Amino acid sequence: MSTDGKDTGGDGKVGSKSMAVLDALRTVKAPGQDQDIVTLGWVKALAITGPRVRFALALPPELAGKAGGLKLQAQQALESLGWVEAVEVSEMDETAEPPPAPAAPHRPQEAAQVEPENPLPSVKHVIAVGSGKGGVGKSTVSVNLALALAGEGYRVGILDADVYGPSIPLMLGSREQPLVTPEEKIIPIEAHGLKMMSMGLLLREDQAVVWRGPMVHGVVKQFVGDVEWGELDFLIIDLPPGTGDAPLSLAQMLPLTAAVVVTTPQEVAAAVAQKAMHMFLRMGLRILGIIENMSYFVCPHCNETSDIFDRGGGRVLAANAQVPFLGEIPIDMRMRKGSDVGAPVVVEFPDSELARQFQEVARRLAHQVEAPGPQAAGADT
Repeated sequence: MSTDGKDTGGDGKVGSKSMAVLDALRTVKAPGQDQDIVTLGWVKALAITGPRVRFALALPPELAGKAGGLKLQAQQALESLGWVEAVEVSEMDETAEPPPAPAAPHRPQEAAQVEPENPLPSVKHVIAVGSGKGGVGKSTVSVNLALALAGEGYRVGILDADVYGPSIPLMLGSREQPLVTPEEKIIPIEAHGLKMMSMGLLLREDQAVVWRGPMVHGVVKQFVGDVEWGELDFLIIDLPPGTGDAPLSLAQMLPLTAAVVVTTPQEVAAAVAQKAMHMFLRMGLRILGIIENMSYFVCPHCNETSDIFDRGGGRVLAANAQVPFLGEIPIDMRMRKGSDVGAPVVVEFPDSELARQFQEVARRLAHQVEAPGPQAAGADT
């Protein structure tokens, strides 16, 4: 590995920054191994210029799909040093032949601009729904949010990208296996007016997915590119929980328009949700807003409101991050029961307070999609 000669630490010793950077990168472990990326020799062409750190990540071919997660871990490790303000990580293929020297410079008008092919050209907006951890009701929110958008007149589909724990078919009350067209396109299942695809449609109820990451990513990629989604205004993607390799790699692979983060009111939950926001922002993805689930409880007998899990953590998180706050979803037994029997509350109890809150969130989300700017204002912040 090499530096560009500008590595001078605050103590005047050349190389002190390099040592600090390498020590930080040694905290990034290789997937499934006890050794770190520095010890394994995967860090190449290290260059430090003031507060900017650049290096190449040379992974073995079988771990090419893990690059995204390792990059994010490396960036977080380096930013913890304090003096690092920018991190640039490229990928290096050590097995590839060196590129030939260019014959002559091309004029700008002669350079062909090749745009990556969009696997969902008929879908206007692809929205990821993520969370910092499990247990916050992300999938339940995804389903009812999709149904609320459909209730506003939009054409909506939902993709269950949580391959290891698919729950969308149960929540929508459909176990029907999808058909395949003569052109080998998968026809999504329709439930309650939504087009839906999930690994849960292809498995027995007691069957577990025991695949490694690349196989999972391949299935989700097929669910995106090989499904006949048709013309949609919104495709809601229910990501796996957390900020680990699975949600990160899937989010990088999918043609996302923007993201929504689901949290619960507690400070600890909001702090973890902030990590999901950080992941999306690292990818250059726009955050449409925060949804606070299990925000409060209204007694069905006396109508008294109780803040069982406290209240307002999502609103504070949104304010601190300067992103829209999309709304509060109350605790309601009907939502849990409906999810268990395939009767979503937005469909079964359209006049309830719960359904009304989902409808408000759907309207705000639709407004944010159309609003200008990287983090558009205009919702309840």
